[in-house]
Amino acid sequence: MKKKTLRMAAWLMILVSIAAVAFASNPDRTGTAGAQELSIPVGGRGIALGGSYMAFATGADAIYYNPAGLALQTSSVEALVSSMNYIADIGVVYGALGVKTGDFGTLGFNIKSINFGNIPVTTTDFPDGNGQAYSPTYITMGVTYAKALTDRIAFGFTASLVTERILEMSASGVAFNIGIQYHNLAVQGLDLGVAVKNIGPSMTFSGSNLLTSATSGTGQRGSQLYTLNAASFDLPSLMEIGISYTRKFGDMNVLSIGGMFRNNNYLEDEYNAGAEYAFNGTFFLRGGYTFSPQSATDAAGANSYIYDYSFGAGVHYPVGDVDLSLDYAYRHLKYFTPSSAISLRIGF
Repeated sequence: MKKKTLRMAAWLMILVSIAAVAFASNPDRTGTAGAQELSIPVGGRGIALGGSYMAFATGADAIYYNPAGLALQTSSVEALVSSMNYIADIGVVYGALGVKTGDFGTLGFNIKSINFGNIPVTTTDFPDGNGQAYSPTYITMGVTYAKALTDRIAFGFTASLVTERILEMSASGVAFNIGIQYHNLAVQGLDLGVAVKNIGPSMTFSGSNLLTSATSGTGQRGSQLYTLNAASFDLPSLMEIGISYTRKFGDMNVLSIGGMFRNNNYLEDEYNAGAEYAFNGTFFLRGGYTFSPQSATDAAGANSYIYDYSFGAGVHYPVGDVDLSLDYAYRHLKYFTPSSAISLRIGF
């Protein structure tokens, strides 16, 4: 049985690698993908670590970073709620739920909503606004299945429904994530994670806002309504490989260090690094850094990639049979107001 499980894990690793090659990056496609809300990070812990902990993320917090980690949640039921102020006053609200189902595995559910606020309606006749306003609706909902194949190997799979609505136009699609975690690789505390994310068919907007009034070239039929054909757009597919090392120093101190490489198909590739210090499993200090050496330089000659350092803190405290964790993250952004996030995780 153990050999069969290991063979299954090996095949999963091969399938993930094949998918990564099939969706390998192409510089000519940079900036051409849509549905970027799929790539917005969530959760105070992950954001503070610069997204570098996909190899050791666990529980409901792992659904976004690596769905395989959902299989390792310690509570029977775990819920996560997170709120973040993003670029240009955009709000991101996220919720996730993980439920252990015995030998079958662990099921997860998540929802992410993007709040853009009110945006003035502009037209060719009123380029500064016609006095009306609208608010786009971007919602992503997903279902995750994860299972621990052995005490070292876990895998997870997420299927998400992506919906976008702007005025009277809308687009919908599906996205798939698959991830694997391998724990205690070669030495105790060394973990490996691999994930392929946002794989799915293209999306296209449709709706009454694409109707336009025009007159045929001959002018014999007068003015009529015609439907403009909106161009389709791809999902922001990517592949991530992460590694981490966790070591205990006595009974009270734990240090975890993580690194990740992200191959973006439609953006420059990223490198992430982060560290977490835990005292007595109760208090946590975190820091991370993200950089993209391929990004172009700005007018001052500096790298124009908008993300760089992040940091945060957390507290974990059980209350009776309820396990509570509160995490905060600060993320510095070049050219924009810094971003901050707070999340609460509850285990039963």
